[in-house]
Amino acid sequence: MAIIHHVTLKPGKLELLAGWLPGQPWYIGKGDEAELAKVGGFRLDDPDGAVGIEFVVVTDWSGDEPVSYQVPLSYRDAPLDGADHALVGTTEHEVLGRRWVYDGTHDPVVVAQLLALVRGEAQAQDQSVSQTPDLTVTTFFGGSGELGAIRSTRVTDGPDGTRLLVRTADAATVGAQTRPDTELTVQLNRVLRPGEHDTAARTEQPLGYVSAEWLLPDGSTARDLFAVVDTRPSP
Repeated sequence: MAIIHHVTLKPGKLELLAGWLPGQPWYIGKGDEAELAKVGGFRLDDPDGAVGIEFVVVTDWSGDEPVSYQVPLSYRDAPLDGADHALVGTTEHEVLGRRWVYDGTHDPVVVAQLLALVRGEAQAQDQSVSQTPDLTVTTFFGGSGELGAIRSTRVTDGPDGTRLLVRTADAATVGAQTRPDTELTVQLNRVLRPGEHDTAARTEQPLGYVSAEWLLPDGSTARDLFAVVDTRPSP
């Protein structure tokens, strides 16, 4: 499991996100810079121990009403090839040195671990305490068998959030023939509203989902679906 270092980042992740968020198509604020407070999230472990993975929830206070956003982030010790467009920024870590911070939807390690979380093969971790599971994060998976290794991912951002089309290779075979690849859709709900996506997704009975909590401005706890996974609909 990843060791969390309680150190100062320069600039901090909220500083990086304050300038990055307003440029995203799912941002509903109107200013050029967000006014952010961290209000929730969780971490995932990279099995190889090379990439930091964090699902951050921030509340933006720059508009007429506070709005909460989900932002998956990856932290790397070197640039990720082909992902310049997904770079949130760079920061200096007091222990680990320079870190390249990416929108995690474009990082294959993040996508793989998110699917592992849905499948029950990974455990959400506390954001602040090392080697401590976050038991408030719940998942559902209604499929059977392995999802397989990821062959490719296509990311589409829109006003409703981020949609991933993930092609996975089925490890099983039928006789001497490998089964066709599986295509999954992963919907990341970027703007979080208590229970809104939860009700819709459960009605549609998706293949799987991740549900997590965050803090509302009044100090109470809200819950909604962070990610919904389903098989790609037939053309």
